[in-house]
Order: sequence, then structure tokens, then C-alpha cells
Amino acid sequence: MAAFSSKHLLWGAALLLLSGALPAQAQDAKGVWLRDNGKSRVRITDCGGALCGTISWLADSSGPSKVGQRVFYNMKPNGAGKWSGNAFNPEDGKTYSGTMSLSGSTLTTSGCVLGGLICRSVSWSRVN
Repeated sequence: MAAFSSKHLLWGAALLLLSGALPAQAQDAKGVWLRDNGKSRVRITDCGGALCGTISWLADSSGPSKVGQRVFYNMKPNGAGKWSGNAFNPEDGKTYSGTMSLSGSTLTTSGCVLGGLICRSVSWSRVN
């Protein structure tokens, strides 16, 4: 009977460790993300305690966006799976207040003006 209990304890401990690791991974926005239109990728990394995002690939490099250009910066935690900071739009050359929210393997970024009155959102899927 003691072996039976030990086995259950080992499995229970393993499940507990795995369940503790999964939420941390699920809430990790770091990695490479593909834009919903398939035309660009951005790499989200840690930048001095905040998250930042840099364009890592473009389908068409003739536009205003450039590989290596930082488009999200100073993104700090603002709730579970959410970050707030700044977003740069290469199309108009302007910086907006920005947010990122993570749900499963989908990252949604949003840039807003007029105190959040007008916002534009983009969805990204995790590449790695």
C-alpha cells in the first residue's frame, strides 16, 4: 500500500509542477509573432524590465516599415496577459499609446489616440 501511495504522490507532484509552469508560459508574450495579414513578423523581447517589439521580417520591404525597426516599446504589465506602453506606426510615423493582450496563441496589439477614443487593433499569431 505504501508503494501505491508513493506512486500517487509522485504523479501528483509532477502534475502540480506542470500546472504551475503552464500559466507562466501562456502569459509570456516574448517570441516571434506573425501579423494577421501575413505581411510582417515582430519579435517581442525583454527590454530593461518592459517588453519591446521589433520588426523581424517583412513580405514587402519597399514600404515605410523596415526590418529592425522598433514598433512596440516600454510595454509594462497591466493585468493578467496585458501590457501597456507605446506603439509606433511606420505608415504615418507617429507614436501612440499602445496595449498588448495575450489570449492563448493570439497577441492583440492596439494603438490609440485621444485618450483611447480612437484605437486600431492588429492580431498576431505565435511563430515561436
